[in-house]
Amino acid sequence: MDRLMVGVSGVRGTVGRTMTSRVAREFGCAFGTMLGAGKTVVLGRDTRQSGHRLRSAAVAGLRATGISVIDLGIVSTPGVALMTRHRHADGGVVVTASHNPDEYNGIKFLQPTGTGLTADEAARLKAIWESGQFTLAGTAAQGGEFHDETTHSRHVEAVLGICDARSISTERFKVVLDSVNGAGCVVTPMLLDKLGCQVMHLNESPDGQFAHPPEPVEVNLAELCDAVRTQGAAVGFAQDADADRLALVDENGKFVGEEYTLALAAAFVLRHRKGDIATNLVTSRMVDDIATSVGCRVVRTPTGEANVVEGMNREGCILGGEGGGGVIEPQVVPVRDSLVGIAYVLQYMAETNQTLSQLVAAIPRYVMRKSKFPCPAAAVDKVVDATRKAMASREAARFNDADGLRVDLPEGWFCVRASNTEPIMRIIAEALNQDDAEALVAEVRKIADTVIGEQ
Repeated sequence: MDRLMVGVSGVRGTVGRTMTSRVAREFGCAFGTMLGAGKTVVLGRDTRQSGHRLRSAAVAGLRATGISVIDLGIVSTPGVALMTRHRHADGGVVVTASHNPDEYNGIKFLQPTGTGLTADEAARLKAIWESGQFTLAGTAAQGGEFHDETTHSRHVEAVLGICDARSISTERFKVVLDSVNGAGCVVTPMLLDKLGCQVMHLNESPDGQFAHPPEPVEVNLAELCDAVRTQGAAVGFAQDADADRLALVDENGKFVGEEYTLALAAAFVLRHRKGDIATNLVTSRMVDDIATSVGCRVVRTPTGEANVVEGMNREGCILGGEGGGGVIEPQVVPVRDSLVGIAYVLQYMAETNQTLSQLVAAIPRYVMRKSKFPCPAAAVDKVVDATRKAMASREAARFNDADGLRVDLPEGWFCVRASNTEPIMRIIAEALNQDDAEALVAEVRKIADTVIGEQ
């Protein structure tokens, strides 16, 4: 079950087992070979303690192929994406495992635009790595290594450019921020200070000692919910380790959920400008309700940030994102960005003079249930096929196989798919009530367990 995951989300594995310094160096060589000698990449990492040695190995591989590296230090993933464009680099590299647990680390590769590699580019990179045929430069032709410490300030400046800082500052919002001792520890307080917020910062040391699992879901955020209540704060914000995802806690200390981050951002943006929204197949229908209410549409794509951005570009969407707490604002950078989500939520509260719970209550409510389970790679397609066969006789069932299998039914929808970042499968279901959502998850899980048990 412990295998190296390679795809549009980059390379990810368990440290010391599938993700090693050797693997990091080889992928540095592979990316350098793909780009060609004489090119430049920017590189940053999150705070994971394994990050330093993996970063050093990746840099060694890049330089060995004649690539010059601009090291940004510990910065967010959207920060690396922004600097890739700002420095007119030929690509970007982020040493991160995003929301995955501490035992994971990985490497994400970016296009010159700052977005992740396309599926074709990711496949090409994987093929180069698997072949081991790297184009190495001679000693005299190795790439250089440089440093740039301006990422945080440039990122904050870019986010301030798409919001009304003055109207937010007038409210003097009291905010509790949980950065999980990750890459958002420095840049996020900088932004909140510019927005005039009073900040209580939990887990604020960028040392990679995660105070709780870094995925910003309810089970991991009890401390944040308690702090919002005891401090009388207007809102709580939770980031993951590389600060591209954002989850929300309302003024009552209630976990709002990561699905609402994109929904609220979409509702805010569509108040000011009309256009289509792109998101993946497993994001809540809330986004569809918000968009259609103002005559706009939602473009659905396979899961994966690069897939969403590709859909945005193809369809001319003004905003994108994923239901896991990711907002993509192309005016800042074409990747998920928790800082954009923070700014839009605060401005939405300021200009409507409503609390977060009131804004949430105005959005049509669904119940979403998520489940994940280990699944051998050889069983993934069999699970999908068995699920399709079992659902074929269901009344009015509609199938979409762009990403695993999504099935829309009268009582709701579900999707079963392999994770891009872990050796697991996920089941996500949404319905108008809890019983229907849980029943859909249970039904699909029973099918999956039967298939896996037969392997």
